[in-house]
Amino acid sequence: MRLEKKATVVSTSVASLLVIMKMTVGILSGSIAVLASAIDSLLDLTVSLFNYFALHNAEKDPDDNFNYGRSKIEPLAAVIEGTVISLSAVFILYEALVKIAHPREMEFVSVSIAVMLVSIIITLFLVMFLNRVAKKTGNMVIKADALHYKTDIFSNGAVLLALGLVAMTGEQLFDPILGVGIGIYMIYSAMPIIKEGILMLLDAALKEDDIQKIKDVIESEKTVTTYHHLRTRESGSHIFVSVHIVFNVSISLYDAHLVSDKLEEKIKRLFADKKVHMLMHMDPYDDSEINDIEDLY
Repeated sequence: MRLEKKATVVSTSVASLLVIMKMTVGILSGSIAVLASAIDSLLDLTVSLFNYFALHNAEKDPDDNFNYGRSKIEPLAAVIEGTVISLSAVFILYEALVKIAHPREMEFVSVSIAVMLVSIIITLFLVMFLNRVAKKTGNMVIKADALHYKTDIFSNGAVLLALGLVAMTGEQLFDPILGVGIGIYMIYSAMPIIKEGILMLLDAALKEDDIQKIKDVIESEKTVTTYHHLRTRESGSHIFVSVHIVFNVSISLYDAHLVSDKLEEKIKRLFADKKVHMLMHMDPYDDSEINDIEDLY
């Protein structure tokens, strides 16, 4: 089993435990903040299960129906995860505003505090594990999952603060007010996940720095006269690069292939944590203008 899939199994198990703990205490205590955290953990569980499914299918080999594989399932999963976070935040905001309008007293405050403290500790260890996996694999789904649980640490900390203030002062409004803050923070955290996933689904080019690195590799080869139509895109853990490189007309096809293979290997080393797919078109002269005209039709 791939390390990424193992990570989703771990996060699913942790989310299941947190749902049981928080949901029980949230219902018994009547705390909006704890209940909101329980709902968030329930959505975490759903997302982690979906992430496992996404990673399982994304690693399948290309076939007759999917000639380029299913790697775009990964950014699709990230977009869905970000959307789920945003929707859960809207629900939390609604519940918090209802409690502000119609205050009700909390019960089992000390038990709620203990549960939230345990939740923070468990989630902290999970985030450390997911960050390590994301850094090692460069997987977008695990990166999004790590960010998701990281927001849980802050939201759980806010819940713990609210419960502490209620216990010390007896003022019930601390609970829904902190709930509003949690909801806003969750929406703010979800936006980058959604944006990155959408850009990948739309085949956005690599970052300028990465494109410049590719250009530097090509321009460092003296036998390459010039190049054009450099295009890049990213799909999950895969990077696709296509380019037309121009050689002197006198070079043999064999020598041109050797140079192309060397350039391809150098470019792949630039992205060691990704699967790089290269498409190099070898030209005996610069036909960029002709290709530009053809692209219009």
